[in-house]
Amino acid sequence: MRTNYYITKDGVLRRKENTVYFINKEEKRALPINKIYAIYAFGSLSFTSGVVSYLAKNGIPIHFFSRYGFYEGSLYPRETLLAGDVTIHQSEHYLDVDKRLFLARCFIEGATKNILKNLETYSSKKGVEKYIGKIGREIERVKGYDTVPQIMSVEGHIRDMYYSALDCIFPEEFKIGERVKRPPNNKTNTLISFGNSLMYSTVLTEIYNTQLNPTISYLHEPFERRFSLSLDVAEIFKPIIVDRLIFKLVNKNMLNDSHFEGDLGDMLLSDSGRRLFLQEYNERLSRTIKHKSLGRNVSYQRLIRLELYKLEKHILGAKKYKPLVMWW
Repeated sequence: MRTNYYITKDGVLRRKENTVYFINKEEKRALPINKIYAIYAFGSLSFTSGVVSYLAKNGIPIHFFSRYGFYEGSLYPRETLLAGDVTIHQSEHYLDVDKRLFLARCFIEGATKNILKNLETYSSKKGVEKYIGKIGREIERVKGYDTVPQIMSVEGHIRDMYYSALDCIFPEEFKIGERVKRPPNNKTNTLISFGNSLMYSTVLTEIYNTQLNPTISYLHEPFERRFSLSLDVAEIFKPIIVDRLIFKLVNKNMLNDSHFEGDLGDMLLSDSGRRLFLQEYNERLSRTIKHKSLGRNVSYQRLIRLELYKLEKHILGAKKYKPLVMWW
């Protein structure tokens, strides 16, 4: 079984025959190409065209991140699964107002219900129940809106209330206050930004393994980012994977000051913090649950692929799309 491979140090990738090596002043190690699903690079990484060719041949994308953990771009292998009829139907669902609105509402519905699942776990905490009620009422407004910008405004309001609810759950040093992204201004904003960037690139990897075109989206405008469909689908999975990972790190006291760098107002994860987060993130992607419909265990990462298959079936008119909502 192939897995994700994380490079957190500066270095060079070089190919010698059918082996790719990571080299820097400290080490030289061979990458297990036949076991790698995708590469996530957090250091300054140089490589030759021979490496690019070999990784592309093996269908392995590389995702690059800045020192703050923000996604910067991907080295994306040639898309071998893209199908003309799927792209045509994807475009049709974007151009048709009603069809696009249906999918945009679905992504918000899935994201919000998963957010509520998270908050219900902590409903005994003072103040959380109030936000559960407010968010539940807010999602009803989406049904009455007939433009994507209106729906996006509701999504933003729901997120603001969600983060306020988290301040009722987290200890003082991990309170969010307000969502600040570039750069993150405190510990929890740093964790959220780092996790969301990972989630975006993980979804992109899964899209690569389907017939869907990653540039055609429904909730986010396609011109905002190149692979905007990743943003749409990531909304559903951020509460399931990223937020629950942050709950674990904070509530189990797994983090301390050594895991962060910088001052309030300009903060990022340290090398040790990044390694801890990536270790827990990869473990969560690999975690399995028994799927209700399939009747067998599937990993969290596989759930993303299954969600994309559901979207593809909807676009092709085979089965109406229903977003994933946690049942566990």
